[in-house]
Amino acid sequence: MPLQIIRQDITKIKCDAIVNAANKTLLGGGGVDGAIHSAAGKELLEECKTLGGCEVGEAKATKGYNLPAKYVIHTVGPIWHGGNDNEESLLKNCYLNSLLKAKELGCESVAFPLISTGVYGYPVDKGFKAAVDVISSFLMDNEMLVYIVVFNKASFIAGSKIFSEIDEYIDDNYAESHIDKNRSILSENAPLPSFFGKMPKRATGKAFADDLCTSEYASADEEIEIEVDESFSEMLLRKIDEKGMKDSECYKKANIDRKLFSKIRSNPQYRPSKQTAVAFAVALELPLPEFKEMLMKAGYSLSHSFKFDIIIEYFVTKGNYNIYEINEALFAYDQNLLGA
Repeated sequence: MPLQIIRQDITKIKCDAIVNAANKTLLGGGGVDGAIHSAAGKELLEECKTLGGCEVGEAKATKGYNLPAKYVIHTVGPIWHGGNDNEESLLKNCYLNSLLKAKELGCESVAFPLISTGVYGYPVDKGFKAAVDVISSFLMDNEMLVYIVVFNKASFIAGSKIFSEIDEYIDDNYAESHIDKNRSILSENAPLPSFFGKMPKRATGKAFADDLCTSEYASADEEIEIEVDESFSEMLLRKIDEKGMKDSECYKKANIDRKLFSKIRSNPQYRPSKQTAVAFAVALELPLPEFKEMLMKAGYSLSHSFKFDIIIEYFVTKGNYNIYEINEALFAYDQNLLGA
């Protein structure tokens, strides 16, 4: 996926560049800054001494030394003063200038911490939104894999109003008990359950039993044989044309890389993972009935037996098709993210 949210120690990520939330001196400090200097070794400090510091919102690069990353891009985030001291603009400059520096260095992948959200006091939800706004806009015109690295998941989700609303929606709709955890309700030749509605004409019973009993719906990708009047790929391309979208606009809004989209376009019978199918339906901003129809073309459905499905339904019914906000929620609930 072009943009991934991961929980990891940024000093251990193997990518072309990691971003350091530094101070103006660039000579090390606490938090992420101290961890990166410690992991990189004393050579990093020696190179930083030659850079003459860095202003808030700007970015400078060094080698990665003992880090798995080739480069460290140092940027200085703003201190939070209540939001009335140009903090948002300065923070967005941190992300944009770091991305431009990564592009200048020829990087194909870069990992960011949530800049300024530690001791500098920037609210995590506002800091995350600023990051996503800049990164998503950049990725519309550039090919790069970007990670947002969350070290403390509890602080990531704390204080966000949307999660309390999703909690309530899940509580109202979650029906886990309706699924047979032993996968014994379907025999090899059993008819498909009525709650599936109109389904593909042919499917192996075991494969659909597997699909019904896992939120991933991906383990049986090659086992299912599907015959439908219009395939997922054909419906996707038709909807892109109907929406007046360019192919690149669609796959980037879906957080899908170009190579995967090319496979789907060139193969009318391509069966995507459920996350990929949902991502394209989100990118096309389909209303719920059409959303479900597109999933059905790939052999999937939305069920109130899975949190992943309920969270997706929540956003669609709210008319919120921002894939990065959806992924933020999926990440918070330990669900797989949308995209390739």
